[in-house]
Parts: sequence; structure tokens; C-alpha cells
Amino acid sequence: MRMSLLGRQALAELLGSAGLVAVVIGSGIAAQRLSADDGLRLLENAFVTGAGLAALILAFGPVSGGHFNPAVTLADRLLGGVDNRQVAAYLPAQLVGGVLGAVAANLMFGLPAINVSTHHRSGAGVLLAEVLATFGLVFLIFALVRSGRASLAPFAVGGYITAAYWWSSSTSFANPMIDVARTLSDTFAGIAPASVPAFVVMQLVGAAAAVGVVPLLYPGPGRAEDAVVPHQPTATRSQRRPDVPTDGPTDDQEPR
Repeated sequence: MRMSLLGRQALAELLGSAGLVAVVIGSGIAAQRLSADDGLRLLENAFVTGAGLAALILAFGPVSGGHFNPAVTLADRLLGGVDNRQVAAYLPAQLVGGVLGAVAANLMFGLPAINVSTHHRSGAGVLLAEVLATFGLVFLIFALVRSGRASLAPFAVGGYITAAYWWSSSTSFANPMIDVARTLSDTFAGIAPASVPAFVVMQLVGAAAAVGVVPLLYPGPGRAEDAVVPHQPTATRSQRRPDVPTDGPTDDQEPR
């Protein structure tokens, strides 16, 4: 049975989000069990998360853009890269995927499927860190796309998140989906549900600031769907960037 383009995109976002959460929580649990030092645990968690994120964007990016993040999806909508139908499909897919990823990570390490976190994360500095970390992430993605360096995005985003684990006092959640999913694991990477609303608000503030700055520095068009390849293989003629050649039509493309 053949899926629609929107169905494939939603499935890619669900699987990518599940994979990202499994990587974040799973590597946190492994680090907690294998290392006694908190600094080493954070280093292990950061390195694995950055590498895993790059791989997931490479795997699913050509289908959906590899958002795995409601803040990126909403920013892409404001910048004209996705439409309302895609937003309506992406956001629930990301949330469901995140929950599945958290459950999978817990089960892999012999923990209850859902184990609500008691790790409170709060304070002015932590919330400021979420604004800055999310601003940097969203700005980086669209700056790369609009400057014609989209092929570097998987590695740049993975590297950015690895670094942001260390330079931000919050360890750079920078993703509302991650906030929710990490409440389901009372482990090294967890966050208490009471801490989530403030995190989400600060992340949306950071994303909104990035949306305001990107067009000032990079006025050309660009979409987060272009983060892995110059254009989506399944895009229609009206969606294609005219300056990027193609190798020929695919199943969903009309001939040039």
C-alpha cells in the first residue's frame, strides 16, 4: 500500500522523534550506570546525543526535513517552509514518537515503561539558557539552509547540540517534544513535569527570536525540509528551488 507524501512525512517525524528520545534517555541511563562522575556522564550523554541526532537527520531528513522538534516546525511555518497541513501532522507525530522513544529507552534498560521524573530543573539562569539554546538551534538550521550550506546541517546540528550540553546551564533541551518525553524517565536525562511549562515557554521565545533575526541576515528563501538535501525528492514543481538541479523526476514529481 502506497502512503501519501504527508503520511510519509508524519511517519518520518514519528520515527525520528522516537529515535532521538531513545538516544537521549538511553545514553543518559547508560552513562549513569557506567560512570560515577557527573561530568563524565554529561560528556557521554552529550557525545552520543549529538552523533545520534546527526544520523537521524541524515536518515529521515530527505522525507520530512528531520525536524523532530515542534519549535523547528513552527519556525518553518512562520518562515513559509511548511503549510498548516504539515504542521498539523508533524506536531502530534513528534509527540507520539517522543513518548514511544522514552518508553523504549526505559524498557531497554530494565526500567518500568513509564517512570515519571522527579528531577526539577528551574531558576532564572536555566530558563535563560533554554531561550539562548533554542535561539541558536533554530537560527543555525535556517542560516545553513538560506546560505546554501544545507548539506552540512546534520553535522552542524549534531555538533551544536553536543556543545550546548556544556555551554548552557540547562544542558540545552531546546525542544518542547523532548521536554515532555523526558518527564517519563526518572533517570539522568529526566525532567520533572512541573518544570516543563516554563521550559516550553522559554523555548518558544527563543525560536520566535530566531525567526525574527534569520530574515534580517539571510533574506533569501529556504526551508527546514532542505536541511539534508537541496530539495525534497517528493516536492512539486512549485516547491522546488529554481537554482538547484535535479537528477530527474521521481514517483511524485512531474517531469521538468
